Amino acid sequence: MLFDPALAVAVPKVLLHDHLDGGLRPTTILELADEIGWTPRLPSTDPVELHRWFVRGAETKDLLQYLATFEHTLAVMQRADDLVRVARECAIDLADDGVVYAEVRFAPELHVHAGLALEAVVEAVQSGFRDGCAAAAAAGRPIVVNTIVCAMRTEHRSLEIAQLAVHMRGLDDRIVGFDIAGAETGWPPLLHASAFAFARANNLHITIHASEPPDLELIADALDHGAQRIGHGVRLQSDVDLSTGEMGWLARSVLERQIVLEMAPTCNTQIGAVASVAEHPIGPFLRMGFRVGINTDNRLMSNVSMSSEVAKVASAHSLTNAEVGQLAVNAMEGSFSSWTERRRLVDSVITPAYAALGNR
Repeated sequence: MLFDPALAVAVPKVLLHDHLDGGLRPTTILELADEIGWTPRLPSTDPVELHRWFVRGAETKDLLQYLATFEHTLAVMQRADDLVRVARECAIDLADDGVVYAEVRFAPELHVHAGLALEAVVEAVQSGFRDGCAAAAAAGRPIVVNTIVCAMRTEHRSLEIAQLAVHMRGLDDRIVGFDIAGAETGWPPLLHASAFAFARANNLHITIHASEPPDLELIADALDHGAQRIGHGVRLQSDVDLSTGEMGWLARSVLERQIVLEMAPTCNTQIGAVASVAEHPIGPFLRMGFRVGINTDNRLMSNVSMSSEVAKVASAHSLTNAEVGQLAVNAMEGSFSSWTERRRLVDSVITPAYAALGNR
């Protein structure tokens, strides 16, 4: 039967693509801004209007303007205690929304402007995630949060950041992957080949953003540099005829290799990659057998939660209970978590919950 959007919060969900600096609570931004003297630079001191301002920036259909809104979230994420708080709240908010497994990513190099060392940045974030997961479990809403460390693709520190990720993984195995983030056009993965080579040599999982022009070329470059998953990958639709199912060699390779596509329909619409969620390829791709999942990307800027994205996608594409469940399984099985943890969550949490809804 068709999935009931009213159930979106209750069902277990899996999130693979969520940015820590894109998911702050507006009230937290205001409180921390007041502490550090940033308040005069904020566009508003009203939490509702501040949230609307972030969303308006995301709706410009311009990736660079979208990214510019992060000035204010990053400003309040420069002290260790503030990073702990933001990470803790992230885990709690996701658990409250019914997420049972999440991989949250952030770029340590963006959090050193008040003097923190890169290692201290990572330690603070990991401490916050641990605290948040413990609080969520105590409240009866258990969640697993793993971390993807990002380098900025417009900068020149990617090898250093990949080395940091591998080093910190040795201290905390909840650090599971490496990515490059930020503006994509003009900064292909090729520019960071040494970082990806280091990550591969040290068996660190790799996911790479590829959602902007030059479309297929950017996706192919990501795969060439070891991407096990593609961040967004929405522009792969140009290699697929959705009406006939015919596809080019790149799309065929992604399908046959079951490369996970970390799609975030609302965000993909906001930056102009697709016209609407109803025209997003996630529904057709799911039915064609691509390993796609639903993601939030930046919950604050895009004004989304996992449950709102699930409800929106299910309604726009007339998904059944089984199909919504398959999206969660796709994500969990394509996660960078341990095999034991993947199987536990799929077999004991996700599959039983969706089977109980009834399928056809």
